[in-house]
Amino acid sequence: QVQLVESGGGLVQAGGSLRLSCAASGRTSMLSRVGWFRQAPGKDREFVAAISRIGGVTDDADSVKGRFTISRDNAKNTVYLQMSSVSPEDTAVYYCAATRSLSLRVRQDYWGQGMQVTVSS
Repeated sequence: QVQLVESGGGLVQAGGSLRLSCAASGRTSMLSRVGWFRQAPGKDREFVAAISRIGGVTDDADSVKGRFTISRDNAKNTVYLQMSSVSPEDTAVYYCAATRSLSLRVRQDYWGQGMQVTVSS
């Protein structure tokens, strides 16, 4: 089993930056991709970004390209989401997710508990 613990959420002003962290524990060697989803009030959960454990290949949603950057530190089993130029539309509960498959967009095997990110205008 794998456990995912998020940290770094909170309140940020529009135009500002925030860094989210996701620490994985357990059988992390079985993971292929780790990344982020978000769910805004009244909306479906949506994919944000993912990174491969081997090679660091990234996959970003169009809505965050050029603003959010996903990275990893395999020694710490931690994945980061650097959020920049945030807007109120980025307000959501952000979830860390991981998969054993080749696409986190398609299949998610593990989830974190989620944390609130609120962008004030």
